[in-house]
Amino acid sequence: MADKEDWQKKGEGHRQRLRQKFLEGGLERFSDEEVIEFLLTLGTPRKDVKPQAREALGRFGTLSGVLSAPIEKLTEIRGIGPRNALYMNLVHQVARRYLRDRAARKPFFHSSRAVYDYLFHALRDLKREVFKVLFLTRKNELIADEDLFAGSLTASAVYPGEVMARALEMKAAALVFVHNHPSGDPEPSPEDRRITQDLTWAARLLGIQVLDHIVIGGNTYYSFADQGLIKRFTREYDERMRGGLAP
Repeated sequence: MADKEDWQKKGEGHRQRLRQKFLEGGLERFSDEEVIEFLLTLGTPRKDVKPQAREALGRFGTLSGVLSAPIEKLTEIRGIGPRNALYMNLVHQVARRYLRDRAARKPFFHSSRAVYDYLFHALRDLKREVFKVLFLTRKNELIADEDLFAGSLTASAVYPGEVMARALEMKAAALVFVHNHPSGDPEPSPEDRRITQDLTWAARLLGIQVLDHIVIGGNTYYSFADQGLIKRFTREYDERMRGGLAP
């Protein structure tokens, strides 16, 4: 009995240290494992949850991978019950809602980094490609973001006509395209380059500006705009139109 009481006091002391660490500096000083452990302590009174935090991180790879994991997968880890899993999933959904609310109707998307920060939690750990479109006003305020296409691990079927029809419905003045590479390598494929050119030309025809196409892979990304490719595709379209050639 004494050993059990000593263990409980030691565990409670560790929890208190985590709470104090958070109060003093937020999550900046926490490792990913400590963040998960801290979240688990909130739903698991008087129990050491460090092993569960370590196993969850090992199984799902990243903090965002743990938070976005399906509840049924989280509860496969011994010691993580439905309440814990629901709480962590809730944190993930609240974070996404916060970012969406922060971006709505504000000139938030002023750079490729801002777009990456907004979407990487939602896209980087997916097991198949998802093609997302951000519909923006003339001031780069977010009207909506939508998943328009989903594909296999290697490619997505993207139809410019459907994208432009949706842009007109939204009365969007500008677009940003974003998709993920489940492999973790954000380098665009030849197909990525072709579809970016097609989308840029289709938007140009309708007087809609394409700001960027961002490929998210793991903890990094590739920006077509930063590499000068959006300007190049736009210039090529204008040159073909001046020459009387069909785009």
